[in-house]
Amino acid sequence: MPSDVAEAMEAYLLGQAPSLTRVQVAEKAGVPLDLAVTLWHQLGFPHHTDDDVAFAESDVEALRLSAELVRIGILPPDSQAALVRTWGRSFARLAEWQTTLLAGLAVEAGDPADGLTDLATDVLPRVEALQAYVWRRHLASATQHLLEDAGTLTSSEAQMSVCFVDIVGYTTQSRSLDGAELVAWVDAFEQDTTTLVVDRGGQVIKTIGDEVLFTVADPVAAVEVALALTARGADEDDPFPAVRAGVAHGAVVRRLGDVFGSTVNAASRLTSAARPGSVLVDAGVHEALTADHDGEEDSPWRWRRLRRVSAKGFKNLEAWRVRARQADD
Repeated sequence: MPSDVAEAMEAYLLGQAPSLTRVQVAEKAGVPLDLAVTLWHQLGFPHHTDDDVAFAESDVEALRLSAELVRIGILPPDSQAALVRTWGRSFARLAEWQTTLLAGLAVEAGDPADGLTDLATDVLPRVEALQAYVWRRHLASATQHLLEDAGTLTSSEAQMSVCFVDIVGYTTQSRSLDGAELVAWVDAFEQDTTTLVVDRGGQVIKTIGDEVLFTVADPVAAVEVALALTARGADEDDPFPAVRAGVAHGAVVRRLGDVFGSTVNAASRLTSAARPGSVLVDAGVHEALTADHDGEEDSPWRWRRLRRVSAKGFKNLEAWRVRARQADD
């Protein structure tokens, strides 16, 4: 029966079958019930009443660890909610994708219930170990970036280039593809973009359907990535979609893996104003890329200054269209 399989899976994932109510979990962890409920809500866990037997000893230990992080200041009140929500959303999306993947494999095996149980016991320990490895790798990378930025701005700010890359004609193209084709098309766009960004020392912050937002410390690298992507999109023999891009350089506020501030807003507005296949940059990028060149003939870039772009938060946003001189030649 499906319910039996679900119960068996829950017991396997939690370490034992649920035997505790939320009141009992809070008491055993030594945590006020209201704090426990708040944390569970922020993590996005299903709601349970005081009488529901829906928790296990693993929930007690997790709640105790959470309370300790609050006590030592790792989860201070001013950032606790945002950080815990980010954990919850990230793992919820990951769990949904992994479950869908396992379910698809289980159906192919013939008996979905037995197949899902077998796959879970065989695959999940490997996935868990791999997730821990990826997390530690990203921690090492984030630590390195933080130390490199130390002493320049506050701990939540950094000077960097922000770039949006936007698929041109996404709505029209999506209508001509079925679900599987659309997913494959967008996945290829995200994968190729991420590979190029990472190879140039950048970081993909997020993907928003038909758009990728990435940051990189070096404005030259940001422009090179943007130009490489627009060049691919302009190649009729390349399946990569036509794109446009906007790049801005300046102070950026970093918070929970995302970026905020006027520099991000400028990059977004430049992208919206860019024509298909073009790259627009702001004054910060233009200044950085022309600082070491006496004139345009000495520069690897060709520039065209545009009319000031209107953007929220800016009276007028200076904009240049940039192209690689070698590509033009």
